[in-house]
Amino acid sequence: MSPNNFISIISGPLIFILLYVNGPFGEMNFQAHAILCSSLWIAIWWIFEAVPIPITSLLPLVLFPLSGGLDINLTASAYGDKIIFFYIAGFIIAIAMQKWNLHKRIALNIIRIFGSDKTKVILGFMISTAFLSMGISNTSTAIMMLTIGIAVTSQISFNENKNFGKALMLGIAYSASIGGFATLYGTPPNMILKSNIEQFYNSTIEYNSWLIMAFPLSILLLIICWIYLSKFSFDLGENSEIGKKEIKSQLKKLGKISYEEKIISSLFLVFILALIFKNKIQNYIINIDDTVIAIFLSIFLFLIPNKKNNKKLIEWDDAIKLPWGIVLLFGAGLSIAFAIQNSGLAEWIGNQSIFLKNFSPFIILLLLVLSVNFLTEITSNLATVSMLLPILASIGSTIGIHPYILMISTTIAASCAFMLPVATPPNAIVFGSGYLKMNDMVKTGLFMNIISIILISIYIYFFLPLLWGIDIIN
Repeated sequence: MSPNNFISIISGPLIFILLYVNGPFGEMNFQAHAILCSSLWIAIWWIFEAVPIPITSLLPLVLFPLSGGLDINLTASAYGDKIIFFYIAGFIIAIAMQKWNLHKRIALNIIRIFGSDKTKVILGFMISTAFLSMGISNTSTAIMMLTIGIAVTSQISFNENKNFGKALMLGIAYSASIGGFATLYGTPPNMILKSNIEQFYNSTIEYNSWLIMAFPLSILLLIICWIYLSKFSFDLGENSEIGKKEIKSQLKKLGKISYEEKIISSLFLVFILALIFKNKIQNYIINIDDTVIAIFLSIFLFLIPNKKNNKKLIEWDDAIKLPWGIVLLFGAGLSIAFAIQNSGLAEWIGNQSIFLKNFSPFIILLLLVLSVNFLTEITSNLATVSMLLPILASIGSTIGIHPYILMISTTIAASCAFMLPVATPPNAIVFGSGYLKMNDMVKTGLFMNIISIILISIYIYFFLPLLWGIDIIN
């Protein structure tokens, strides 16, 4: 065990003990104090990855009951929240798409449509990656697009134009993150937000509402990212055609669209349409819900046989590939949110933030987005929003800013960390391709971070109130 690892392991419980034995601060009640001490331990281990993140995500089940902060039954119930089952069902649908190469066919055809000169190849890859990330894991999307990208890049001399490889790899990583926040279920932080809204306000965010709000911002950021990567960040040299032969070759290998791909694409279309028109469907099926829709369709995949009729479209051996570690992290986030709210900790934190009333709402929003953006460079974005959203819900109410403004901007900002390989799984995946040096990602990512901070702050402040009919000042 290295000294750094030992320090990160011991610092969590040490801070917990030091704070816990000193008792509550001021008017804080005992339960709130217990949850604060426990959450700090969890946050330290998450930030420094003292142990694997999924293992740290089990800590609430130990710390909350033993510290007296929250009953074990209530703590554990958050790990079975309906949002988690939606997430599991969504991953099953994504696994089916990947098993039968439907996602690869979609990506290759989009790339083919956009042409084969260097800048258009980058655009095609970015649009394909962003589109797929709206529906399936951005990690899986980045892995798949990376393999295609390497095949395309190999057609030119790496030494002759290594900048093309750099721009393409970063385009894949960045568009995976940018596309993910465009839909409500495109990235885990969005679903944590939805669950927090339901817990705190007995309300919900509809798929349509989120899409109308977030999709334009995603498109705008994607376009800026493409222009920056292809025109300013790297000198791509002569704009010669590349990749056309490789794209055609890979499409030829896939052959004609299969029976299985047709069935899965049809079910995926039904899935999206059912989410969009859920409110109308509820006129006929009262208790239908996003999770009900997702679970039903995922079960359906286990019932439909393939063309040879020798197995189903998806089998349990396929489903065990689910990212169970992220599911545990998801559960921990929801458990922390529930504990912070029900222990009175959120109210106490809100009361301490009254001084923020002296600042302009836009300045508060800008500083929040900036802080979250750079914090996410070194921490899990899911862990970041899990810790912050319950607190921001209370702070917003205290200082008179609509909590949705703070919570939504935080959620989107957490998906826009572009500087470091550790910031997001797509960043780490493309960094391992061998095309990039740390300086390439830091220099390019810093510009994208600054642009995203400015865009998110302006967009949420001025357009969210118009689109959702809410007042910035409560």
